[in-house]
Amino acid sequence: MSEATHTDGHVTILVIDDVPANIGILVDYLEEHGFRVLVAQDGEEGFQRAAFARPNLILLDAMMPGIDGFETCRRLKTTPETSDIPVIFMTALTDVHDKMAGFGAGAVDYVTKPFETAEVLVRINTHLALQTMHAQLETQNRQLQYAVAEHQKAENDLRQALDEINTLNEQQVQTQRLLLQSEKMAAVGQLAAGVAHEINNPIGFVISNMTSLERYVKELMQLLALHEQTDSAAQQQIAAYRKQIDFDYLREDVFALLNESKDGLMRVKKIVQNLKDFSHAGDSVWQDADLHKGLDSTLNLVWNELKYKATIHKEYGDLPSVECLPQEINQVFLNLLVNAGHAIDGHGEITIRTGTREDEAWVEIADNGCGIPPENLSRIFDPFFTTKPVGKGTGLGLSLSYGIVQKHGGRIDVSSECGKGTTFRVYLPVRHAEKSQADQALPTLG
Repeated sequence: MSEATHTDGHVTILVIDDVPANIGILVDYLEEHGFRVLVAQDGEEGFQRAAFARPNLILLDAMMPGIDGFETCRRLKTTPETSDIPVIFMTALTDVHDKMAGFGAGAVDYVTKPFETAEVLVRINTHLALQTMHAQLETQNRQLQYAVAEHQKAENDLRQALDEINTLNEQQVQTQRLLLQSEKMAAVGQLAAGVAHEINNPIGFVISNMTSLERYVKELMQLLALHEQTDSAAQQQIAAYRKQIDFDYLREDVFALLNESKDGLMRVKKIVQNLKDFSHAGDSVWQDADLHKGLDSTLNLVWNELKYKATIHKEYGDLPSVECLPQEINQVFLNLLVNAGHAIDGHGEITIRTGTREDEAWVEIADNGCGIPPENLSRIFDPFFTTKPVGKGTGLGLSLSYGIVQKHGGRIDVSSECGKGTTFRVYLPVRHAEKSQADQALPTLG
């Protein structure tokens, strides 16, 4: 479209011809039919006017001095500003090869000289209508492409939203399972604490009774010794009864039984204490804890599972008290120790090391078991990931441990080699981060 079309609403025709008579006839006729007409008398001028005015259609004489119509048309069609303007050749050439050359240069039609003005008008209107329809079609295509793009975008957005919903649903299911497992562990901890409390009292008086019983037996033995010093008849009866009950063996065995009973009761008492230390029931507040004590209590609890699987080596360093939730940290130790035992086929070794690094305490649990394949190493902390047979593991132990350590502001490092074993190292800040920040914020007095 030309600038004239944009400003005054007229359709602009550019006539390029070197014969003034032809120009005059066309200008008068076209202006009578409402067209705005621009004129150029050679190819160079015509090209410049077309590039500047951007007419709706060009009538181009094929045979002109200098740049002929064919070259002018080629230049118009290879210039972006004028390439979409329809060109109609006006020529006396009637040879088919000449017409093919014109169409090859980019023309849309031919008018043969001498021309009929009515024919020229019909051809102009036809190609203007085609140009209008082409422009409308391009507009509709652009609108359609935009609509298709919007539709595709909406589909992609919907697909992404569905994917996000599915992901959230999966996360919700996993979170619910983790919550159930956490609640189960908390319940086990409370149960252990309750059992420990219930057992502790009767154990206390049984131990006290055993102590009294031991004293009574000693006193009875002393009394028997005095009876042996009585008259001969009584001594004979006592001697016969002593032989009957194998008194010498009984006297030795009763103390052995008492000692064994006391040892057994002390072991039960120790187990109860370990349960209490492990569970820390009601300890939902951060407190200073002895990690070595927590490790030992946890080891005693899992000893029955580990004693036939591995030899335990302790390489404890000097550790400060660590501010933590002891029950949760003991749960981490329990999970790592149980996993270490499960990783060992036959009889192996588990080594527990501790130490410090800057403001952190670390606990390392290493086994010489089967190791973890490299392709699984990055997934071991994922919820429900397990390589154990169905029914042998929930896949939550390491995931829960990872969450607990993260909650404490720490981290878990793991290294493993198939056939050689696995090492987990837990780093815990000595001071709880939130409390440390609060302590730093306290004003100083003085």
